[in-house]
Amino acid sequence: MVTLEDVAQQAGVSLATASRVLNGSTRQVGASLRAKVELAAAQLGYRTNVAAQTLARGAGNVIGLVVHDLTDPYFAALADGAMRVADSQGLVVMVGTTRRDPEREISYVSALNAQRVRAVLLAGSRTADPHVTRRLREELDRYRETGGRVACVGQDLLGADTVVPGNREGAAALARALTGLGHRRFAVLAGPAGLITARDRAAGFAGVLAGLGLPAPQIVHGSFDRDGGYAAAAEVSGATCVFAVNDVMAVGALAAFRDRGIRVPHDISVAGFDDIVTLRDLVPALSTVRLPLADMGARALELALDAAEEIRAESVAGEVVLRESTRGPA
Repeated sequence: MVTLEDVAQQAGVSLATASRVLNGSTRQVGASLRAKVELAAAQLGYRTNVAAQTLARGAGNVIGLVVHDLTDPYFAALADGAMRVADSQGLVVMVGTTRRDPEREISYVSALNAQRVRAVLLAGSRTADPHVTRRLREELDRYRETGGRVACVGQDLLGADTVVPGNREGAAALARALTGLGHRRFAVLAGPAGLITARDRAAGFAGVLAGLGLPAPQIVHGSFDRDGGYAAAAEVSGATCVFAVNDVMAVGALAAFRDRGIRVPHDISVAGFDDIVTLRDLVPALSTVRLPLADMGARALELALDAAEEIRAESVAGEVVLRESTRGPA
């Protein structure tokens, strides 16, 4: 059976270009490229997929949004931004949560392809396992072969339009701010070792300390949630400041220190990452790195729906926000 990929190779064009010519996409393709694709299809005897043409012409009004954890305010904020864009264009958003299981993410993409949704938006970190990433990318390629559109919030590893959070850079800026307060002994609640977001944030933070000639931080791995932060904080020793690689882990750390009679920030400082809106009334107020989460979700969906042919990766910088949970060591 001749596939769309065979046609693309014969014509010497990308899979996306071949799809736009043969599956009825509204995206424009130049006359010379169109002629190459049509000739290759005729030579190989490729037959178009009627269902795919229906999808490519935008007959569907459903967007598939796949996130890691809807109970995490980070993903709720991303989803809210995407839904605002969808509402403005009369689209319906169908949300699936993977519970941080890469296999579930791949299964969701396959199911959304079968449902012929108009676009798929993936929000969340990639895993450090290249085999899993390759399989997800292949599943997305199958969806795009039918004219579907894809965008991501996370690392630029899937060959799709991507909004890329400045994880390493934001953590580095936070490290500089905290050392500026006088801290020299740190612990990092580093999340799962195989999660690229967690790894990049921990590495960006530790890199600044090394550059300043300071001791390496104590690294404690754990789950990327409140309970993971609580458990990891119990292992901290000798630090004057703790950096949790996301805000919900920082909340768990604050609870752990409170239960142990350790006062924040009098006895130890705590900082997080993301600046989740629902946590801004926390006492003490949490120092963190602010990401414009709702705007990131909105922009990702805009990229998925845009008719531009090239694949884009747009970086989003984080902003350090120092609040009451951090101060100079006693």
